[in-house]
Amino acid sequence: MAEETLPGTTADDGPDSIVLHVDMDCFYAACERLHEPELEGEPVVVGMGYEPGEGHGAVATASYEAREFGVESAQPISTALERLPRIDDLGPDDDPTAAGHYRTVDLEFYKEVAADVKAILHDCADVVREVSIDEAYLDVTDRTGWDLAASGDRTLAEGFARYVKQRIAREVGVAASIGVAPNMSTAKIASDFDKPDGLVVVRPGEVRSFLAPIPVEEVHGVGPVTARKLGSLGIDTAGDLAEADASVLEAEFGSRGRELHERARGYDDRTVTPTGRPKSLSRESAFTEPTADIEDKREVVRALAADVADRANSRGAMYRTIGIKVVVPPFDINTRATSLSGPVDDPELVESVALDLLDAEFEETTVRKLGVRVSKLSFADADQSSLDGWESTGSGGDDNPDDRIGDDGISDDRIGDDDDAGDDGDDEPPNAGGGARSHEGQSSLVEFD
Repeated sequence: MAEETLPGTTADDGPDSIVLHVDMDCFYAACERLHEPELEGEPVVVGMGYEPGEGHGAVATASYEAREFGVESAQPISTALERLPRIDDLGPDDDPTAAGHYRTVDLEFYKEVAADVKAILHDCADVVREVSIDEAYLDVTDRTGWDLAASGDRTLAEGFARYVKQRIAREVGVAASIGVAPNMSTAKIASDFDKPDGLVVVRPGEVRSFLAPIPVEEVHGVGPVTARKLGSLGIDTAGDLAEADASVLEAEFGSRGRELHERARGYDDRTVTPTGRPKSLSRESAFTEPTADIEDKREVVRALAADVADRANSRGAMYRTIGIKVVVPPFDINTRATSLSGPVDDPELVESVALDLLDAEFEETTVRKLGVRVSKLSFADADQSSLDGWESTGSGGDDNPDDRIGDDGISDDRIGDDDDAGDDGDDEPPNAGGGARSHEGQSSLVEFD
């Protein structure tokens, strides 16, 4: 298809941006399956304000298997139980294939898993905007291209996005859907287009034709109220919105009307802006098979420590906390860390501390994954602390929660939301990365943070 010039652009504007929108599939349910692999393929309902065996609370997220029974996010648990009985409550004559597994929100564990995902995203892109615990935008314009790969059947950008998906699946064990497009709003729509585990690429010249048939409520920034008003004007699809009179839309919705009109035509001039400097840097590696061999574990920790220290140095970052992460089958996460008297940049120290933490408690433990992290980062042009006689200020155990790996590096601008096509809110700021979404996906857990 011939390339089209989007409104407001010229042929001299340089190469089209490449934006990835990464959206985790049923993230809370996926995390529960890491804890309990036997839940794979089973209906799973995660409840907020819910206690095991009780009927109160609300659905935080429902797996795709549970949604087939009519269970939706933000639904009262009592309603969910009417549609999908709890498997623990079944009698001997009841059908177990028509029942589900109910679990209570474990936000701290979800943050741990999210930190693993976000570490991969920051490793794959120079610019990352973390929107919520399970969603982020990546600008990878400098990492790949819209050119066709040697095979001629896909773009380099598609191959790059597939690489990101595979790393998340392989290293973390959860699935992500990714949309690839020249701008943020189209990438967001594309990520939801083929869930779960989807990968949809919209090339620069295909944006408007891709958007045209989608329901108008899926245009980024259109909520239920706006969708109803647009429907009253005979505007039901993005194509209708693109063809509408911009002056009429502006008269009806103010400046937002013109903005929505431009997005429906494939124009979105927002840039992916980072949510701030990282609070931590980490690398992890999973073993092909769980192992208890201490030399194998030490070798991995050495390599991870060197990599993390190099990443910190390349970013001009010093660190006050060095820690490790040890994942024991099936997915029990253990973290230990040591805090220093001041910020340092010392690769040998990272390795030494990480190995000491490993040997102290996990020398004989069978593990499936290991990680090394430096945190409490400092980017200021401050003097590095002297290492002569540095002393530990905390072992990273339960007595010092601030030093636990996973308590940093997560953007909590909005916690929740996954697998939804549109935005509920009609008051989204023009430059927002996303908004609260419909009940099809995952409810906000801000109140539980």
